[in-house]
Amino acid sequence: MVDKDFEWFVKQFKRKTGVDLSLYKEAQMKRRLTTLRDMRGFDSFTRFLKEMDTNPELVNDCLDRLTINVSEFFRNPERWRVLEQKILPRLLSERRLLKIWSAACSTGEEPYTLVMLLDQLLPGKQVKVLATDIDNLALAKAKQGIYPSRAVKEVPQAYLKTYFVQRDGLYYVSDDVKSRVMFKRHNLLADPFESGFDLILCRNVIIYFTDEAKDLLYHKFSEALNTGGVLFVGSTEQIFYPQKYRLETEDTFFYRKI
Repeated sequence: MVDKDFEWFVKQFKRKTGVDLSLYKEAQMKRRLTTLRDMRGFDSFTRFLKEMDTNPELVNDCLDRLTINVSEFFRNPERWRVLEQKILPRLLSERRLLKIWSAACSTGEEPYTLVMLLDQLLPGKQVKVLATDIDNLALAKAKQGIYPSRAVKEVPQAYLKTYFVQRDGLYYVSDDVKSRVMFKRHNLLADPFESGFDLILCRNVIIYFTDEAKDLLYHKFSEALNTGGVLFVGSTEQIFYPQKYRLETEDTFFYRKI
């Protein structure tokens, strides 16, 4: 049965925000937004959307609900070891400076992890990482750089001492690390991509999109990479036909532009 109320909401939400909800897996996305709508006290998506005209925070609430924002430093640590010991050394042997993008960066753990690794590999060098997300609330948290203990459970002790300050049970990313990440809002499904990247990380977000949206994104990521550059995806996001996107497998969940 077609849900006309929800169909109307999807169309109007795109006009209002530029976010095309039809590119997300419908059952999961609709369930989350229905829960949020009900929590906010609305009995229809029509009334929910009209309230956004006077309460724009509801838009941020929707985006926050869509993107989950569950993250941690060194998430899937064995993959980060491959990045540290194989991928980054190869890239650095070919280029003096790397252009790096952490896409769908959530609350910042991933780009900050990258900066720490690069600081270990290139001590004293000023490395920069572009970090983007669609969710303004997540970006605000990322810029603060304050995390609970569960977020740093995979961080090596030496890194904790070097790159964090612990206070009142929270971990504060050092100002030096924070200064090397440029955060900005970006809609993967609608906004143009920069080009010339040597490394792009987009992990644990593509699983929420339709197959058509995934296909579009992999093409766009490939176009944004330099030849020899690498796309690093999440541990549930293996690309089964990378050659379709002018990519080849360099290691598990790492794809090199050819």
